[in-house]
Amino acid sequence: MSLWIPVTIAAASFQTVRFMLQKSLSSVKLSAAGATFARFAYSMPLAVAGLLVALQVTGAILPTLSPLFWIYVVIGGTAQILATICVVALFKQRNFAVGITFKKTEVIQTAIVGFLVLGDRVSAGALVAILLGLAAVLLLSKTPGGDGALWRHLTNRASKLGLGSGVLFAFSSVSYRGASLQLGDLDAWFRALVTLAAVVTFQFLSMGLWLLWRDRSELIAVWQTRSTGVFVGLTSLGGSFCWFWAFTLQNAAYVKALGQIELLFSLMASTLFFRETITRREIAGMTLLGLSILALVLAI
Repeated sequence: MSLWIPVTIAAASFQTVRFMLQKSLSSVKLSAAGATFARFAYSMPLAVAGLLVALQVTGAILPTLSPLFWIYVVIGGTAQILATICVVALFKQRNFAVGITFKKTEVIQTAIVGFLVLGDRVSAGALVAILLGLAAVLLLSKTPGGDGALWRHLTNRASKLGLGSGVLFAFSSVSYRGASLQLGDLDAWFRALVTLAAVVTFQFLSMGLWLLWRDRSELIAVWQTRSTGVFVGLTSLGGSFCWFWAFTLQNAAYVKALGQIELLFSLMASTLFFRETITRREIAGMTLLGLSILALVLAI
């Protein structure tokens, strides 16, 4: 079994738990921005410490970080901040499993962004998978009890947040792969750790300064919820490191396609932990999206 496969499954597991914790935070004390900042505030010190320990233990030297590396870091980091805010806000619109499913349109969009940014090709089979995914999004976009043509419901708030997060996560994934590839022929895990430390430091500083300017009370709330926020940071660090590691080993579209196993994890979380009801239409939409993901995997 290729190493990127278990690493990706681990990343999906960490990410599901982290979104569960963020959903809890956003429903109690924190806004969408505050719940997003919590992951960076509590994971940044751990990521930097991990890099310093790795440098000390292995005797490695920090590689030269080129301007192009930092361009990828800024683009990817900013896109991930905005995408995570969209997802946390989406949790207040729809249930947990469907919110994650909307976010997971990123797997289809990553293939498109990867082609535009890194030149990754999309085959005819992958195009069929994209169309299946679009049908699934149309099915999921209709709010419970909504009337009218299905396609009209793409304009509702939940759909915009979900689709927007998918686009932004696609750009962040491709950017992170681009950043790690700028570090040369170093070990994949070390490139992932360097990239992760750079990204979360940028995210912590940029979002922290923004909240300091616009909403200082939210910074206080993040500190007050630190008992949960620490676990957000730990799961975020574990998930991010595994995603970054997988991106250095394999094409981002492949990684995100396999990462759809998160759909099963999120469905279990929705029913077992949040006691939310999943409708037949929502199950059908997630099933169709799952088929499109399988088709994409087979095509690429």
